[in-house]
Amino acid sequence: MDHATPLEQALHAARALVLADLVAGEVAEADVVSLVEDSVAHRRWWVEQWPEGVGYLAGLVAQDVQDALLSKYGRWPLCPVCSHGDPHALDVEPELGPDPYWVCGKAGVKVAAVGSLGPVFGR
Repeated sequence: MDHATPLEQALHAARALVLADLVAGEVAEADVVSLVEDSVAHRRWWVEQWPEGVGYLAGLVAQDVQDALLSKYGRWPLCPVCSHGDPHALDVEPELGPDPYWVCGKAGVKVAAVGSLGPVFGR
């Protein structure tokens, strides 16, 4: 019998979705996974303060990890849609909302739901 609270279930789901995208992008090294854990810990506190935000956790964790990776390693995930111009990262939309997607802001297209980059990268 599962005794996890709805908050813990949402945090585990957000973690799993972001980890799936990191694995798809072949960047799920131990130090990167630590960034996910840091975000989950921070977002646990955040959603305890604002319980209505529980549905936004996946997008927020994805954005947190993306921001942390930018400062340490560079842009992630790189856009697979645009084959010309400088490489650029996908964005998470909505910035604060349910059902987050990775989108290419330049082309204005949805690329994949957060957690679903595997098929986009052929994995």
